[in-house]
Amino acid sequence: MKKTLLLTENFPPKEGGSGRWFWELYSRLPKDEVFIIANDTDEGRLFDKTHTLNIHRISLSCPEWGVASIDGLKFYWSTIRRVLQLIKENKIEEVHCGRVIPEGVIARAIKLLAGKEYRCFVHGEDVETAATSREHSLLVKNVCKNASMLICNSENSLNLVTQLDFDNGDKCEVLHPGVDAERFKVAPSNEAFRKKLGWSGKRVLLTVGRLQRRKGQDFLVEIMPELLKQFPDLFYAIVGRGECKEELVSMIEQNDLQNNVAVYSDMGDEELIQCYQQCDIFILPNRTINNDIEGFGMVLVEAQVCGKPVIAGDSGGTRETMSIGKTGQIIDCSAPNAMLKDLKVILGNEIIVDGSVDIAEYARARFNWDEHVIKATMLFEK
Repeated sequence: MKKTLLLTENFPPKEGGSGRWFWELYSRLPKDEVFIIANDTDEGRLFDKTHTLNIHRISLSCPEWGVASIDGLKFYWSTIRRVLQLIKENKIEEVHCGRVIPEGVIARAIKLLAGKEYRCFVHGEDVETAATSREHSLLVKNVCKNASMLICNSENSLNLVTQLDFDNGDKCEVLHPGVDAERFKVAPSNEAFRKKLGWSGKRVLLTVGRLQRRKGQDFLVEIMPELLKQFPDLFYAIVGRGECKEELVSMIEQNDLQNNVAVYSDMGDEELIQCYQQCDIFILPNRTINNDIEGFGMVLVEAQVCGKPVIAGDSGGTRETMSIGKTGQIIDCSAPNAMLKDLKVILGNEIIVDGSVDIAEYARARFNWDEHVIKATMLFEK
């Protein structure tokens, strides 16, 4: 494997599936061959004291990802200069980009200036979001056209890339995120934990993810009063942080749902895993908003490895995380009424899948990190 630079704003401790994916993957590669540039934050510097990866933090946050503005040009120029310096100091041979924009744009410039080849991860939502801007669309197409490889996190993301209509579609590869089956695993019922969270005697639906409209927590909270008429023991547990927290808390209070819906924004990693283990059903009611999609849905895999059946919205790459009917169900989450109709049918069954396969075994076999690292290494050497 060539000495590789991973360039990514999304990296722990920043929350999110792609950052967790990069951590799990690159921490399993030969340490001497991997150098990481991630976003510089106080939390990041504290996190770096807990591991031994070769990581350097610089400012990778910018509200303007285009190059047609002064702010965008300043961001790219200063970042490219710093990255070039670190590439030279660390004898980097190849660059891996966490996203098409802005990391891919930086890598494209570095290829022009220093001749370094780059591979780019594609998550689906970054391509779809860029489609809302002509300038961003042109940047995405240029970055993808000149990359040596595009690593898509799902078949859905691959399809989005091929729609860009450039001549090098054969450079695209699919690499699903994996899951740490040593940490995420089936556990016996823990009534003390359930009682602490107010789950005793409840049928718990759990969502883990950023509190944003695309994740769909708002629609599910909206229909909870109707669901409770048919399923009075239902409890909706929402774990995450994000821009929609105040709105969700307000919806809960306005609809007097405090005994049946709760938002948890201060969960540690071990408590988060216990939430997966102790819930009854995991749900990601995601929907597409202004071309913003769920590229894959790692949380669905994590829940299945903990033995839980899953429900997801029919948007993005969520279908690829499960065996539909056997380990999970896909529903229409595009509108509250559509979600309500589908959930009434599914939740009307005590067991929402057919029971023909062991959910945890299915997920472990398909998404274990050992095999993913082998495939990733083969792709990186290709």
